[in-house]
Amino acid sequence: MNVRRIYEYALQREHEGKRFFQSNAERMSHAAAAGIFRRLADEEQKHIVFIESLLRSLDGAESPVEPSNQLEEEDRFSKRAESEMLDQTVIESMIPDVAVLRMAYLIERDFAEFYETAADRAEGEAKTALTTLARWERGHERLFKELHDRVFEEYAGMPWGG
Repeated sequence: MNVRRIYEYALQREHEGKRFFQSNAERMSHAAAAGIFRRLADEEQKHIVFIESLLRSLDGAESPVEPSNQLEEEDRFSKRAESEMLDQTVIESMIPDVAVLRMAYLIERDFAEFYETAADRAEGEAKTALTTLARWERGHERLFKELHDRVFEEYAGMPWGG
């Protein structure tokens, strides 16, 4: 397994994810939802910094950034987002954004699966780093799955015509 190529691919994907969350933050119809997307773009930037440090460590330039503090921040991010996002008025106002929430969920799920698959094939520090990235993405995936499902449930229960 070529760890460098895995990290380079991961870095490209994290940049794509960050751009997705930044651009959709501007398009979200509810301010709280836009805030979640902006914060998630910031979280993706942390992933980028982490992966860049992993790449530099392969060159012997430095030791990788220690992920434990970032992981704690990821957990706090998900809990804070859930507490802010899941009141009924927010859910109702997010109905126009159901497709964006579905795409966010699928992006995070895809990231998690990629990292898990790579971690299964890796050893040592690479396995630890990829497993950490997978856990972060699974947390984001759970958040967006719950948001999507709640918004979709509200939408599905609306009378025809809104």
